[in-house]
Amino acid sequence: MEAWPSVLVATPVHSGLGEVLSYRHTTVLPAGTLVRVPLGPRDVLGIVRDCPTSPPQGLDPATSRPVSAVLDALPPLSAGWLQLVRFAGQYYQRSMGEVALGSLPPPLRDLDTTQLARRLKRLEKPAPAAADPTGGAADVPLALHPEQRAALAGLQTADRPVLLFGATGSGKTEVYLQAAEAELNARPDAQVLVLVPEINLTPQFEARLRARFDARFGTGAVVCLHSGLTPAQRLAGWLAAHTGRARIVLGTRMAVFASLPGLRLIVVDEEHDPSYKSQDGARYSARDLAVYRAKVEGCQVVLGSATPSLESWHAAEQGRYQRLDMPGRIGGGRLPRLRLVDMNHQPKGALLAPPLLQAIAERVIRGEQCLVLLNRRGYAPVLACHACGWKSGCPHCSAYRVFHKIDRSLRCHHCGTTSRVPRACPDCGNLDIAPVGRGTEQLEEQLAELLVEVRRPDGSPLRVARMDADSTRLKGALEAQLDALHNGEVDVLVGTQMVAKGHDFRRITLVAALNADAALFASDHRAPERLFALLMQAGGRAGRDALHSEASELWVQTWHPAHSLFGHLKTHDFAGFATAELTEREAAGMPPFAHQALLRADARTQEAAQGFLDAAARAAADLPGADEVTLYPAVPLTIQRVANVERAQLLVEAGSRPVLQRFLAAWQPLLLACRSDPAARGLMRFAVDVDPLAL
Repeated sequence: MEAWPSVLVATPVHSGLGEVLSYRHTTVLPAGTLVRVPLGPRDVLGIVRDCPTSPPQGLDPATSRPVSAVLDALPPLSAGWLQLVRFAGQYYQRSMGEVALGSLPPPLRDLDTTQLARRLKRLEKPAPAAADPTGGAADVPLALHPEQRAALAGLQTADRPVLLFGATGSGKTEVYLQAAEAELNARPDAQVLVLVPEINLTPQFEARLRARFDARFGTGAVVCLHSGLTPAQRLAGWLAAHTGRARIVLGTRMAVFASLPGLRLIVVDEEHDPSYKSQDGARYSARDLAVYRAKVEGCQVVLGSATPSLESWHAAEQGRYQRLDMPGRIGGGRLPRLRLVDMNHQPKGALLAPPLLQAIAERVIRGEQCLVLLNRRGYAPVLACHACGWKSGCPHCSAYRVFHKIDRSLRCHHCGTTSRVPRACPDCGNLDIAPVGRGTEQLEEQLAELLVEVRRPDGSPLRVARMDADSTRLKGALEAQLDALHNGEVDVLVGTQMVAKGHDFRRITLVAALNADAALFASDHRAPERLFALLMQAGGRAGRDALHSEASELWVQTWHPAHSLFGHLKTHDFAGFATAELTEREAAGMPPFAHQALLRADARTQEAAQGFLDAAARAAADLPGADEVTLYPAVPLTIQRVANVERAQLLVEAGSRPVLQRFLAAWQPLLLACRSDPAARGLMRFAVDVDPLAL
């Protein structure tokens, strides 16, 4: 029987090609079947959305192109998966095909049927064992303390999404593991999805999962999915998940789209983390999609955090989520004591206050470890000439190039432009150009100098190490640094926010946060929430071993010690902080009490970017329901030029999510028409960002 499959292909919403393309085939194909279809002069991968037996209205059967090949070696993608990408496309204003094909591993898009058969055959071979920091020792389920038992019982009986609100060190991971084990034991085809916010958190979590489940389900039972893998590794992991061979998938935000036909449990660890929100392409929130996917699949989802996002906290307060509390630490250990250092009373220009420096030295002498947090990598944020005022600006961005002393380079962290440090000022020839401000490289160097006389218990000099995006960019570097820290080879660790969350550092007893004031008075309404979470999470790295918890401390250097945020931090009162912040947000009409979207425009000139946005605003005035939506004037982004592209944005706000969604859906065709407006000449691209994290 001849059929006319509607096929999803990777066409952007602004291409004008439509949601699906129709083709011809000799038989009816199930929805979710992967096919290769002609698109222009080449064959591309597509996904069958549906397959009617009669041609769509207006399609000439004589000119319809046939499906080139059917990848029938793979089972079709499930109805639940198709519903997930359909929702993501509609909600985040992208085409369904763009979301669906963009979520598949890149190598899959180029395979023919023969190549795919070879890849599937490789899956039948036993997977090589991954490096295990535990030394191969099996990880057996631990005896749960009462709070953990109550949380696990509540999770297994909950009829809605669960917010697991557990203090750092309270044993949330063990609850995840035992909940996963219960699901895997209940059904032979059950699968579990575990999401973490950043790649650097996967090695420790993967080792724990393998130690717990490899002996029972085999070495291929746990797979990872994240952008740090090679294309071949990503394809192998995706195929293992799609065919059901993988029982547990661990990944970053991209893994929320993994094909898991037996999905029974979704865990979103550190659910508050902004890394779950994509900032390019389809700007989706993996946390929110995980909640939606659990509803579609009829499975449970647990959002875990010691500092939940205010959106999740508000949902729990309203009863849409079930909140389970675990306020105590395992073994009765206490949370670190806050020590505020008033920098108004410290020596002028001091990098670290003398009391803090002395406290670090005392910890090292006792054989303990310290963590110093500075959320700025590089040696200094800018290089400057004090004679003429020259600064190391990026020629392609409205930002400064960061000075990296380790390779004597100036590097733009936005476009990647790198150059050697000039011998003299490029403008006036002054030889005395100097770094301004401090980054982790400089902090590492100066700490080693300030503590040069300090000795470890065995009499050897202390070791200062740095962990940031620069020091861990090479393959295996992150694992090596974590091993050194766990083995006690490092006494003082300097790092950015990547070391402040999720890691289980057993020997750290003191955490110090420098330059914490930057977020206290920022224009971004989410800045206090992020700062509170960062400090709480960073402090949670201290005293995780109950033997040292009584002496654990969180030191914060600040010029504003009387700020209310520090009052809540001192008592570890997240509930009080959340209540105060939500009260302010409600009074100001900000999320979660309002719903927002940003229309972003990139162009060759700022005038063209704003011209497009102004034209879009004028076109929106006649839309149904426009009176229920507020459109703010177009403005440049904070960093308005990146890689010689000018950027501007327009904020859209509504009192309810359905109103905003209806408006955006009706606005989308008008946005395509606005590209031809004379004022938008030079426009390169535009995108809608629904539920933006930063304005």
